[in-house]
Amino acid sequence: MHLKNLTLKGFKSFADTTSIDLEPGVTVVVGPNGSGKSNVVDAIAWVLGAQAPSAVRSGKMDDVIFAGSQNKSALGRAEVSLTIDNHSRTLPVEFSEVKITRTLFRSGDSEYALNGVPCRLLDITELLSDGGVGRRQHVIVSQGQIDAVLNARPEDRRAIIEEAAGVLKFRKRKDRAERRLTATDGDLTRVKDLMREVRRGLRPLEKQAEAARRHGDLIEELTALRVHLAGRDVADLRTRLAANSELRATKIEQERATRAELDDLHTSVSADERALADHGGDDLGDTLVRLESMNQRGRGFSAVLAERLRGVDRDRSAFADRAVIANMEAEAARCRADLEAVTNELDELGPDVERLAEEEATLARDRAAFQAEWGDGVPVPTGQASEVRGELGARRAAIERGKSESDRLQAKLTELEQKRQDLEADAARRRADLGALHDEEEPLVAAHEAAESARQVAEEQAATRQAEQIDGEADHHRWVARAEALTLALDEARARSGAQRLAAVDGVLGTLLDLVAVEAGWEAAFEAAAGDALTAVIVDGTDTARLALTELASGDATGAVLALGSRTGTRAEGAEFVRSHVSGLTPAVDDLLDVLLGDAITVDGDWQAALDQALAHPGQVVVTRTGDRFGARGWRIGSAGPGATGAALAEAEAEVERTRVACAASADATTEARRELAERSVRADELAQRLAGIEEGLSAAADTLQRTDADRREVTTEADTLQARFDELAVRLERETARVDELETQLPELEAAEEASLEAGRRLAAARAEIEERAAMVGSLRTDVGVRAASLDERRTSLTARLAELDERLERDAEQRAAAEGQRIALDRRAAVLESLMSAVERWAAVVDLRLADVRERRHRQSQAAQEITQRLDDLRRCRGDAEKQLEGLRSVMAKAEVEEAELRTRLQATVDRLRSDHDLAPDVAVSAPCPELPDGIDPSRRVDMLESELDIMGPVNPLALEEYQALQERHSFLQGQLDDIRSTRRELSKVIASIDEEIVTVFASAFADVSVNFTQLFETLFPGGQGSISLTTPDDLLNTGIEISAKPSGKNVKKLSLLSGGERTLVALAFLFAVFRSRPSPFYVMDEVEAALDDVNLHRFLSLVEEFRADAQLLLVSHQKRTMEAADCLYGVSMKPGGSSRVVSEKVAETLDATPAPAA
Repeated sequence: MHLKNLTLKGFKSFADTTSIDLEPGVTVVVGPNGSGKSNVVDAIAWVLGAQAPSAVRSGKMDDVIFAGSQNKSALGRAEVSLTIDNHSRTLPVEFSEVKITRTLFRSGDSEYALNGVPCRLLDITELLSDGGVGRRQHVIVSQGQIDAVLNARPEDRRAIIEEAAGVLKFRKRKDRAERRLTATDGDLTRVKDLMREVRRGLRPLEKQAEAARRHGDLIEELTALRVHLAGRDVADLRTRLAANSELRATKIEQERATRAELDDLHTSVSADERALADHGGDDLGDTLVRLESMNQRGRGFSAVLAERLRGVDRDRSAFADRAVIANMEAEAARCRADLEAVTNELDELGPDVERLAEEEATLARDRAAFQAEWGDGVPVPTGQASEVRGELGARRAAIERGKSESDRLQAKLTELEQKRQDLEADAARRRADLGALHDEEEPLVAAHEAAESARQVAEEQAATRQAEQIDGEADHHRWVARAEALTLALDEARARSGAQRLAAVDGVLGTLLDLVAVEAGWEAAFEAAAGDALTAVIVDGTDTARLALTELASGDATGAVLALGSRTGTRAEGAEFVRSHVSGLTPAVDDLLDVLLGDAITVDGDWQAALDQALAHPGQVVVTRTGDRFGARGWRIGSAGPGATGAALAEAEAEVERTRVACAASADATTEARRELAERSVRADELAQRLAGIEEGLSAAADTLQRTDADRREVTTEADTLQARFDELAVRLERETARVDELETQLPELEAAEEASLEAGRRLAAARAEIEERAAMVGSLRTDVGVRAASLDERRTSLTARLAELDERLERDAEQRAAAEGQRIALDRRAAVLESLMSAVERWAAVVDLRLADVRERRHRQSQAAQEITQRLDDLRRCRGDAEKQLEGLRSVMAKAEVEEAELRTRLQATVDRLRSDHDLAPDVAVSAPCPELPDGIDPSRRVDMLESELDIMGPVNPLALEEYQALQERHSFLQGQLDDIRSTRRELSKVIASIDEEIVTVFASAFADVSVNFTQLFETLFPGGQGSISLTTPDDLLNTGIEISAKPSGKNVKKLSLLSGGERTLVALAFLFAVFRSRPSPFYVMDEVEAALDDVNLHRFLSLVEEFRADAQLLLVSHQKRTMEAADCLYGVSMKPGGSSRVVSEKVAETLDATPAPAA
């Protein structure tokens, strides 16, 4: 894996898109100061996830965006893409190339992408950590940071090794596990607290639950009975409502029929009234008068014509008589007599004419008065009175219904007000009781909290004592086991050495193990150093040794003998000897130990270090504290024994006794703590029971108060609703009453108008009949007088003319005889004309007679029709009054039915609402609800009273106690499960953390050992003759220990790194970094002017390190050194024109030293 391409867009001084192709080997970036070559290193660090602005030599992160120059404007974003060749699959992704892109905008937004796909920074850091590039980026050494390695804290140096060794992923796992473990501390504490609270609440709730169970059974039976009774009430109310509805439907139908009949009557009355008025407008009287006058005139004309015809006949008769003169004289005498008679009759007719004139004048005046009074006729009644009567009846019925409803609402409001006052008084009493319980609760709560605190302290003390007892017993058992193991080991050693067989020999002191004391932790080293001498028997001299050997040989026993003497051993200088950690029980044994252990030294580290020391100093015995032994007589890995000595056995036996006494004391303390805990628990439980009783009373009082307040609010709401209905009804009644008063005021006027209209119609008919009768009489009189006058006048005229004619004829007799023949002819023609006129008059008179008879018949029928209409109108008005009374009665019945229906519906709705609110049941379900089984002789209502009485005696209970008890039991089980889970989780997390710690220790120890060896070698390479090493600050704590660097260049004895020169410090830092690189290689390394402070000699040594790493890793160096450039496989030059931006040119360096410059993309 190596870096393949680096593309910069707007990053720092690279304004234009710049692409740098990188290859394995050594790549050197050169350029003048300020050209931007170090920005290449910053770009690599930045795209790999650097977050601190100082990591890219900036004050704030948006400083990496090109800020503009003299010839180029500033940019809005910076983007860097780094392509990594992954053919080796070092990175755990299925791509041969991995392209990492990072973009930063001036707004502060930042984007990351892997192969063009948006991702998180975490994804990039986790991917790179598997490739040996950690979050701290130890493979990138920016400008000026080489000296930070030496100035860093020991923990920071350790972090570099951990990052290279891949320990950080273990650290992350451990951190996550520790965070989870820390999080479980609070959970564990909370669960324990909850468990205590739950256990404290279970006992009082059990009794409450039993009472609640009994109370629930009673409530269930009472509810079933109430539902049954409510269902029965619903069924009964529905039946009554159905009957009432049927009655109302019948009455409504009857009202509809009566109203239709009344409407028909109104229509008929109006029609008859209009017909009666129309009869008055059809004036047949005038027509009758005119026809009678015409008839009389016709009669008069007939009489005149007849008279004239008789005169003609007389004249013709006169011509026939021979005695004309005598006849004429006689006729003249008759004419004078007739004329005198006619004159007398005309004189007698004068009073009749005067009376006729007076009658006609009177009739004309009466006609004018009639026309003036009755010219427009009689107004037809509008029927408003009937409408007003109908509306008045309906509104009176509505008022009656409203008053009934108002009285009912007023009674209900009074009842609700009394109920509200009772509930308020009850609520006040409940609040007082609640306040008293609160006053009683406060000191009890304080006492209970104090008791609980005391019990908790006692529990903690008991747990502490128990833990101490368990720890003491475990310690005691451990020491007993150790003493037994040591005894067995010593017995076995004595058996192998033959000490038991030699016990009777004088001068035998015992085995070596019986006579030495070894410091703790040095047992294995001592056994390794002592070797076979461990099983030897110590004697006081050579003579005793000889006797001991003789004794062993005589018994065919094996063993070893060491004789005390004045021998002295040699001790090398400058090493840590085992002898200094082992002491004898006597001076002579000390001398023997000097001989046995004089050349045994210990080495810190593993067996490899011990082996190296043994090879370097063949004359010494080199051991480790884990029991490894390396000497001239052979090498051995591991401890050869348990490290048992007499001193250790004595110490173990003393510890056994001490722990036994401590265990007894711990048991006594535990017993006392448990007794104290029991006492405090009893006290706390007593207070808890009392407090539970008060809490139960508080809960019951609060529940009762809550129910009372709820009932009071419900009553208040219902009262407000009813009051609103009452006020609305009062307003409606007021409007109805006002309207009734208005109608009652209007009705007399309308009825008077209607009666006046009818009376006017009757008077009109009477006046018209009188006028017509008088007109007929005047007409008859006029005809009679006219006919008589015309007849007399005509006769007088005829007689006068005849007399004159006779006189003239008598005077002219001669002439008369001469003209007689002519006159006779004229008389014949005159008689023919008169006969023709007579016939025409008779025909005209016949027509008039027919028309007069028809008019008289019509007039008769009209009079009869008017009488019939008047009679029918009276009947219709009487029927209308009866219908109005019947309608009023129907409306009254319907009003009562409506009031009753409203009451029934109100009761039904109240019952249904009670079912829904109290029992959450539909009315149909309640109707079909069966009656629970009842005791013999007890009806449901009485059973309800008995149950209510029993519930009152039982008093208030906690209705939720059963559920709370079950829920609390479930919660207790749940919390117990949670507690077990938390403890199991903590154990698992502890095991995970321990496993991770072991892994970290193993990986770090291995990496540190490798880095230590490589640092020593590299230091000797960079500082010939010098001594350099790295060490742990706390070797016993490999998880947290830091790393110190020790450097002593040849000829110098410096103790502080700060006393070294700049070049020496650089070389020491490079030695440490390259030791890390060599121990845990990474695919590439980037360094920015790390060799700037080196002289030629040291630069040569640095370049030799570069040469060493050339084949194994990719190196990118930023340098000013010419020799560094010569060591490059590829050169990149960075330049910047004044006012411009950085540009890059590249040059490949071949073995032939040919160069082909090529501008970068």
